[in-house]
Amino acid sequence: MTLEHTLSIIKPGAVRRNIIGQIISRFESSGLRIAAARMVRLSQEQAEQFYAVHRERPFYSELVAYMTEGPILVMVLEGEDAIARNRAIMGSTDPQKATPGTIRFDLGKNTTRNTVHGSDAPETAEAEIAFFFKPDDICPRHE
Repeated sequence: MTLEHTLSIIKPGAVRRNIIGQIISRFESSGLRIAAARMVRLSQEQAEQFYAVHRERPFYSELVAYMTEGPILVMVLEGEDAIARNRAIMGSTDPQKATPGTIRFDLGKNTTRNTVHGSDAPETAEAEIAFFFKPDDICPRHE
């Protein structure tokens, strides 16, 4: 197993519903550690830039609108195989297809307005973390 960092976003709907703590406790109880966190409100330009990979997809405009409608909590999660573990904790993007017990099954609304985002690969994690955090923002693990 490899110690990794991954980006996690708690999206506007979950922030509005005041379920940040429930989501964070799932990460922590699964052995992931928060190495950095910040509450931000994305501008239209920032949301378009962050989700540019989806620009040609039919849900892009709705996703950008959702991500700019309120604050989000962005976090760097750290742990053994953090990317895969985070994705397993989140569940399938579509809450109706997610496994019971995952964040998206238990707390998600629909595919576009699901509650969380997580990096899908080491290269993506590196780029997504750099979008929100400087290297000095990430607190190393203290044993």
